[in-house]
Amino acid sequence: MLRSRVSKHLRFGISTPCRNVSFVAAIPSFRLIYLNTNQSSCKPQIIEKVITKSKWKLKNFGLRSSQGLLYNQPSALVSRTDVASVTSWLAPIIWEGTFDTTLIDLIYQQQNLTIATTVFTLGKYTRFLKDFLESAEQHYFVGFRVHYYLFTDLPEEVPEVKMGENHSLTVRKVPSMNRWQDISMGRMEILEKLIENELVSEADYIFCLDVDTKFYGRWGAETLGRLVGVIHPWYFDAPRDQFTYERRPESQAYVPAGEGDYYFTGAAFGGSLEDVHHLTKTCRKQMNIDVANSIEAIWHEESHLNKYFLYNKPSKLLSPEYLWRDINAGVAQIKVVRFSHVAKNNTEVRPNA
Repeated sequence: MLRSRVSKHLRFGISTPCRNVSFVAAIPSFRLIYLNTNQSSCKPQIIEKVITKSKWKLKNFGLRSSQGLLYNQPSALVSRTDVASVTSWLAPIIWEGTFDTTLIDLIYQQQNLTIATTVFTLGKYTRFLKDFLESAEQHYFVGFRVHYYLFTDLPEEVPEVKMGENHSLTVRKVPSMNRWQDISMGRMEILEKLIENELVSEADYIFCLDVDTKFYGRWGAETLGRLVGVIHPWYFDAPRDQFTYERRPESQAYVPAGEGDYYFTGAAFGGSLEDVHHLTKTCRKQMNIDVANSIEAIWHEESHLNKYFLYNKPSKLLSPEYLWRDINAGVAQIKVVRFSHVAKNNTEVRPNA
């Protein structure tokens, strides 16, 4: 009875009888309307509180396991002692031996996730695409729904690669560019718009990967997180004063001497749609300011990415297992190479190298 009276009063603006009463009516998704009357005044007071409905597709089922699942017992005492597995802000660093694949796959497969994955392959970089896709189909989020978004100026040269179950590929044509630096930096704006215009209702997580790479081992659900960075293989054991941050104060990517946590590669990063959207939008704005001031950060979008990660801490870090380089010598801490830059002649493949 009260519900119908409130609805009628709100619809036609009829005043309520004088009494101490408060009604709340919900207008789906957008606002709450409070109708208050009291003994001192017969005029109802209508107070509207706007509620912003989140546009981001979020799934949060917790880390649910299931009865009967058998896996190795975790230990509070025994773990790897040759590497750090957590940051000073308590974000995990993912190394071989720090997670159980059986358990982590079951936890995340229950959530029916879609992982969007973007790849940019312009000009001569199309030669790397076949190995990238074929190796990804062997190792990358096997058993999960994956949608690759391939941006290229040569769609006719995209090879036919058989996609695995629940894996799909969309090819988008983009203009050619004369400088590899512009290709690199232009990704941020394209990713920002892709998330806004399409992925917001289609995916749960996104990873952005370089194409001149190849998978050699598992890359799976252990990498999922709100904001994920990959530690650069050249600097994982280096002090911060050796990091190649942008040191010119005139640039928006500037990082002062004495600051820095880790140096992250620009060849692989990811996370939730909301977090990666904020990252790409921020970096795009900062690069635009630099362009207006006729300055270009030393390592282009990677410099801006590192500035962002310094002041917006990643919730999960991937060890250099997740981005090695084929030309790098092996080191004791790297038990498995999962993803690696392939050897190439930069002068030959880059348009203005």
